[in-house]
Amino acid sequence: MTESEIHERRIRSFVLRQGRFTPAQQRAFEQHWARYGLDYTGTERDFAAAFGRVAPLVLEIGFGNGEQLLHSAQVEPERDFIGVEVHRPGVGRLMNGLAQAGVGNVRLYNHDAVEVLEHEIAPCALAEVRIYFPDPWHKKRHNKRRLVQPAFLALLATRVAPGGRLHLATDWAEYAEHMQDVLANAPDWRVDPAHPSPEQRPEWRIETHFERRGLRLGHRVWDFVHVRT
Repeated sequence: MTESEIHERRIRSFVLRQGRFTPAQQRAFEQHWARYGLDYTGTERDFAAAFGRVAPLVLEIGFGNGEQLLHSAQVEPERDFIGVEVHRPGVGRLMNGLAQAGVGNVRLYNHDAVEVLEHEIAPCALAEVRIYFPDPWHKKRHNKRRLVQPAFLALLATRVAPGGRLHLATDWAEYAEHMQDVLANAPDWRVDPAHPSPEQRPEWRIETHFERRGLRLGHRVWDFVHVRT
């Protein structure tokens, strides 16, 4: 299946529920978008120019309020981070956090991740992709909306360099089973031998506020770490 066919046949994995957009989050777009934001153009982007250096690129899809992405950028300064999130309040909150911390190795899209992957990221440009706690779409009739699907993993494989990493995390048991099945049948991905157990949280992923809430509700968490073949 070609990338255009993936795009044409795709059912979106998100619904835009913007929620409360605070004055501080609005100001973040006015004050910090020029520094941290990337406007979607639909053409391949020069990330070395965007960051002002050449460094390994890590993509986090659906970063929510940005807690993990801010942490990653601070503890992994040798890497550059691209965050993609469709919900503006989370983008605004993260930009405020980045500016307050003086972090410079993050750039953000407020756009659909699949379109960014298809049109703005060059083949083999990424060192890693991180997708933490995507919407499980737990009702059976909505399962087709889940982001992690065979065609999506195939698209990711074209953008991650051989030897690069894919890290998925979920606290929804049925989605964990789905992820495990899709990954097991993805020819371009194999289990990272350094992180073989989905029961172990890798050291680079923090326990976020969202995750702690789930744990209090009795949820388990699964981390799937795979390597591009």
